[in-house]
Amino acid sequence: MIERRPIECWLSDMDGVLVHEGHPIPGADEFVRRLTEANRRFLVLTNNSIYTRRDLSARLASMGLHVPAEAIWTSALATAQFLSDQRPEGSAYVIGEAGLTTALHEAGYVLTDIDPDYVVLGETRTYSFSQITRAIRLIEGRARFIATNPDPIGPSAEGSLPACGAVAAMITKATGVEPYFVGKPNPLMMRTALNRVEGHSESTAMVGDRMDTDIVAGVEAGLETILVLSGVTRKEEVERFPFRPSHVLPSIADVLPMIGERSGS
Repeated sequence: MIERRPIECWLSDMDGVLVHEGHPIPGADEFVRRLTEANRRFLVLTNNSIYTRRDLSARLASMGLHVPAEAIWTSALATAQFLSDQRPEGSAYVIGEAGLTTALHEAGYVLTDIDPDYVVLGETRTYSFSQITRAIRLIEGRARFIATNPDPIGPSAEGSLPACGAVAAMITKATGVEPYFVGKPNPLMMRTALNRVEGHSESTAMVGDRMDTDIVAGVEAGLETILVLSGVTRKEEVERFPFRPSHVLPSIADVLPMIGERSGS
């Protein structure tokens, strides 16, 4: 058993924990406010690679949630850091939007469709058959296959949309090559987030709404885990999984008492 220390750092999923279908979940604004007032280091995590963290900060602010850009960590940023560590100043053919392309540019990557080191698949609202075809041919030509996250579908006002995991499966079926997924549930994303907040696993909590991504990633990274029932996973589904969260709570509002008094001076 890991000996737990008082929670000093907080990692929180975004969709299903702080917001739902474009609206803040009750208690989310108070959660962010208390973390700030208690001088707790925190990051808001998302597997969505569409937006830059400045974009996401502005979108959250429009809902009344004041999360600074530097307190947001996306699968696009984690992917860019991973690639920069693996192959500094490399090249990539990218299927994705500004969140991913900006992160890779800032990491020193060249974006090209001519003999790239990697094919990097992210989220986009308009997956192009010609782009997918190009990706398949580049992977057949020995480009390494990276995907920002394994989520098969994403939400929209009209219903579910195919997401990164679904398109990755199509490319894998065509090439026989499995991608390396950087985002949750890969504990790599948790470890990079921990490094960003200079946290330790024994004193960091992860709040999420999905057992199969947020909680398993937190468990594998050795964090205290809090499942909130305001998103994907239902209470009756928890027992189906071979791992357990440290806490199961109705919503982020019920997490508020766990935030301690001000730390530091």
